[in-house]
Formats: sequence, structure tokens, C-alpha cells
Amino acid sequence: MHIQWFPGHMTKAMRKTEEDVKLCDGVIYVVDARAPFACFNKKLMNLFKNKPVVYCVNKCDTISPKDAQKIGEEFKRQGLVYELIDGLSKRDTEKLRSACERVMKEKTDRDKAKGIKRTLRFMVAGIPNTGKSTIINTISGGKRAETGDKAGVTRSNKWIRLGNFDLLDTPGTMPPSFDNQTYARHLAYIGAINDDILDMEGLALELIKDLKIIAPESFKEKYKLETLDKEGLELFDDVCRKRGFLLRGGESDYTRCSRAIIDDFRKQRIGKICLEVAPYDGQDERKG
Repeated sequence: MHIQWFPGHMTKAMRKTEEDVKLCDGVIYVVDARAPFACFNKKLMNLFKNKPVVYCVNKCDTISPKDAQKIGEEFKRQGLVYELIDGLSKRDTEKLRSACERVMKEKTDRDKAKGIKRTLRFMVAGIPNTGKSTIINTISGGKRAETGDKAGVTRSNKWIRLGNFDLLDTPGTMPPSFDNQTYARHLAYIGAINDDILDMEGLALELIKDLKIIAPESFKEKYKLETLDKEGLELFDDVCRKRGFLLRGGESDYTRCSRAIIDDFRKQRIGKICLEVAPYDGQDERKG
């Protein structure tokens, strides 16, 4: 299956972001810990090349501490300023705020020496559904930004005033096209792409193939499968039978089962699964 999603409002959002970043001291770029490198929108990040960026690896509660550590090591290897956080944790979001102050310390010290006291302004950016608005609400201690499970909830830029620290909430923006379909699949699995435009049965089949490689034991245990030594569609049939998703005559109900499998993955019912702990090298090792 080929995945592509770049609705018209994202073109407008990209232009608005390009204008508004000029008003900001720096950027908080939010990625989802389950697929952090798939979340890198190079076209969007190119707008920030002259600004300090703090990378926020959000939703670390959805993956194992071991995988979070590996992701942190890769960000460090790349020389990036980052924080591993759970966006619902006040303590974690305060670490993020402190990281923003650190990257601006040289500038604020210069201003202080001149007797200038200024408000730090950071844009919060990234692809859809990585938790940008949730982070803003946790830092501010209230519902200041609109949140939702569906990709693309935030549609306009909005300033959030937090004393001497201003945050600009921006809409999630996808790349205009996906050169890497593995990354596109990962983004679809985590809900960063609108489900309404996806072939959910095809996506569930792809997820089964990936789980067979990435998390075989968790996948096998969740659905009480006897073996994974089968083709992807055969495993899909096995999951349908184990979950009771059958049509009259005993045929597999792929429509209902596909939604259930994807929902199980997103809500960690299969386990705390990380799809990537390092940039994808272009080799697809899946079988079946």
C-alpha cells in the first residue's frame, strides 16, 4: 500500500509557520517516541535552521525505558538538544522548559548585562498528533490548547502566555510527500495520519508483518497465537479467529479486526512497542 497525506490546510499552515518563526527565539520540535525519526519533517525543520531547537521526544511512557535510552543516545550522537518526556507529567514538561532556557542562556545573559529583561518565545512544532498541545496544557497547568486523538486537531497558530515564557502552538504539518514508505507506515500506525484516508485493512496487515519482526513475543502472547511461522494474511486470519471477528460461514471479518489490531497497538495493549530506535537504513527485513 502507498500512503500519502497532505491536505490543503497544511500548505497554509506551513506558510504561516514560516512567517511566525521569525518572531520566536527558538523551537520545541515534538516527536512521538514510538516512531521518532519518522516524525522528522525535513521541509518543516528547514524553516528552523537559524534557530536553536530543543527536540522533545514525547510519549516515552508508551515505550520501554531501554528503547527510550537508545533513542536518547542516537539524538546525542547527532548532537541534538533533547528531552525524553511524558507530556502529561508536570515534572517532565518543566525539564523541557529548562532545556529551552539553557539553549537561550548566552543570549539572555547578554541581554541581562545590558539591563534588558525579555520574554522567551518558543514555537512548538512537529507533525500531527505528537502531543504538542498536551505539552502546552501541562506546562501551563490548564487547558490552553485544543487537543484530540484525531490527527490535525490544531488548525491555527495560537500564542500561550506563561509569564516570562511564551509558547506558540502550531498545527501539525506533514511532508508534502513521503519518500520513505516505511516511515509513512509508522506514522499511520501511531495515528499521525488521518485514518479516514487510509486503507485500514491493508494497514493492519502491514502492522501484523511488522509486529512479527519488531515484537514477536508480545504479538504472539496478546492474540494467543501458536506460531508466527506463517504469511501475513494467514496470521491476520488467526487473529480474526482468536478475537472472534468472523462473518457468517466462518470467513474472517477483516474490517472489524483491522480496527481492533490498530487500536490495540495504539493503546499499548500489545505492549510498549517502539517502531524505531535509530534512523531507518532503507532495508526492509520483513518476511511474510
